[in-house]
Amino acid sequence: MGRRTHIVPAPPAALLLLVFVQLLASSSRVAVAADPPFSCGAPSNAPFCDRKLPIEQRAGDLVSKLTLEEKISQLGDESPAVARLGVPAYKWWSEALHGVANAGRGVHLDGPLRAATSFPQVILTAATFNPHLWYRIGQVIGTEARGVYNNGQAEGLTFWAPNINVFRDPRWGRGQETPGEDPTMTGKYAAVFVRGVQGYITSDCDAVAIIHDVQGYAKEPEDAVADVLKAGMDVNCGGYVQTHGLSAIQQGKITEQDIDRALHNLFTIRMRLGLFDGNPKYNRYGNIGADQVCKQEHQNLALQAAQDGIVLLKNDGGALPLSKSKVSSIAVVGPNANNASVLLGNYFGPPCISVTPLQALQGYVKDVRFVAGCNAAVCNVSNIGEAVHVASSADYVVLFMGLDQNQEREEVDRLELGLPGMQENLINSVADAAKKPVILVLLCGGPVDVTFAKNNPKIGAIVWAGYPGQAGGIAIAQVLFGEHNPGGRLPVTWYPKEFTAVPMTDMRMRADPATGYPGRTYRFYKGNTVYNFGYGLSYSKYSHSFVSKGKKSPSMTSIDGLKAIESAAGTVSYDVEEIGTEACDKLKFPAMVRVQNHGPMDGRHPVLLFLRWPNATDGRPASQLIGFESVHLKAAQAAHVEFEVSPCKHFSRVAKDGRKVIDQGSHFVGVGEDEFEMSFMA
Repeated sequence: MGRRTHIVPAPPAALLLLVFVQLLASSSRVAVAADPPFSCGAPSNAPFCDRKLPIEQRAGDLVSKLTLEEKISQLGDESPAVARLGVPAYKWWSEALHGVANAGRGVHLDGPLRAATSFPQVILTAATFNPHLWYRIGQVIGTEARGVYNNGQAEGLTFWAPNINVFRDPRWGRGQETPGEDPTMTGKYAAVFVRGVQGYITSDCDAVAIIHDVQGYAKEPEDAVADVLKAGMDVNCGGYVQTHGLSAIQQGKITEQDIDRALHNLFTIRMRLGLFDGNPKYNRYGNIGADQVCKQEHQNLALQAAQDGIVLLKNDGGALPLSKSKVSSIAVVGPNANNASVLLGNYFGPPCISVTPLQALQGYVKDVRFVAGCNAAVCNVSNIGEAVHVASSADYVVLFMGLDQNQEREEVDRLELGLPGMQENLINSVADAAKKPVILVLLCGGPVDVTFAKNNPKIGAIVWAGYPGQAGGIAIAQVLFGEHNPGGRLPVTWYPKEFTAVPMTDMRMRADPATGYPGRTYRFYKGNTVYNFGYGLSYSKYSHSFVSKGKKSPSMTSIDGLKAIESAAGTVSYDVEEIGTEACDKLKFPAMVRVQNHGPMDGRHPVLLFLRWPNATDGRPASQLIGFESVHLKAAQAAHVEFEVSPCKHFSRVAKDGRKVIDQGSHFVGVGEDEFEMSFMA
């Protein structure tokens, strides 16, 4: 199971991610299905109901009033009511990976509200390299979560959000839920999406039980409970802690204070949400109703996320964009062309709209001829002959291939990296029969080896669209017909089929030349790739150059008391902790990049700043993303993008003993084809 993050739609002071400022002016409401559960509705002298007191004090008062048995009962995702104190039952488990979903236990989109805005799956949103967009998506999901709750169709206001694992293995079925393989990017995504949730520490579902029952890490169930509580977990998705918590105390493996710490955090969250301030519909966010769910502004943002995440992988001879005036007929081929559910990925709720790529293309071209060619993405039953016939009769051909949730999802990993079944044969046959080079659109979360298509001159363009959400069909059509300039970049390395020789259970990051182990992710992998991390084309040409290149190479001996460390391999380095905070701050410098769009189209462009070392000895990565920013530029427009470079953070590596060190010698900071050198000398 992967680690996921619990997000809490709370007031700005508590959760900056889910600021509702732009929504507070609206006072319109619709009829709600039922009042949500709340505390402190009737007059009470209890301090935990006193809104004038600090929340920390209120939470402490409530925890102090609970019996031991009542305390333990609150440590699962289904927390029962404490009737004698007027505390209602609460469900912690709801899903909001890329939109409010009814995949968990606490949301019921089967009443007056039957849909919510469905954004692209996380892996495609990450491909925008746009933290501001990620933040805005978090705002919208928080707003809609509150609207669903206020409408009486959610039993809690806490939601599972991004899977913040680093996507290490291309076969992993849950890679689609992650922001990709780079730790800097993954950390940034989590930070902006879940900003302010300082109180989000929870297990994944059944994870505490697995520690003992499956993995055998803990000798007894009570040991598992003790391990997770002492490590800082607050609530267990499941009932394991509720079942074994009392015996863990009786055996002396945890104390009541361990439980109080967790409960203090949990009730603090519920109080921050306003659930102990009387009826929520009468307090600060009570006007966020059903009219805020599937709001057009939110749906527009879902479209933008899909547009900006789509990655153009190949565009030989200007195969794209297509021209409406020149396309009289188009053949649409593939099992993913007219399947709306494929667009949504996993952990999704019912979307506000549903437009497949086929339906979207029918709005651009009158004569659209469709044949699936395969029974589904698995493509174990095909109709290649019919597909060839249709393709040969049309002016242009677009194939919609890739994967679906039968190939990749939670508990379903792939064994191969190629396209499933007879897809490759279908694509090549259609390409051979077509009048012009065909366009291949891939819908998938994890990477696929499409080397055959990359090298086939009969395939003019390749587009990766991930799982693009409710507006994905529209976004794809807009990209194909040049109404949007693609600017997405791959957030993962696309490996060749041969990578499957690496055992999926061997999670070493660094390559081992002695055994032929190739390593993992762009930072350490030594082998051929289909497409590299950060790769992506555009309909425009962009250039990058450094305007400022930092400061003069510093002398490390000028730092008082700093001693050089020499490794067994002869590498000289300096301990970051010994350099100290003050000296580290002085080493920081700005790197100013000039980026220009040379046209012919306006576009949004991610600027990626990398660090590389002259060699990858002593466990150093070959290169490392240290900053990124997304800018929108009109044709012929230029802009300056400034990055703050912190050598102690960005130039350091982790030594074998766990210390962060900066190596003596050259470090190269690069963007596009331009780079500059900075050396750390004695």
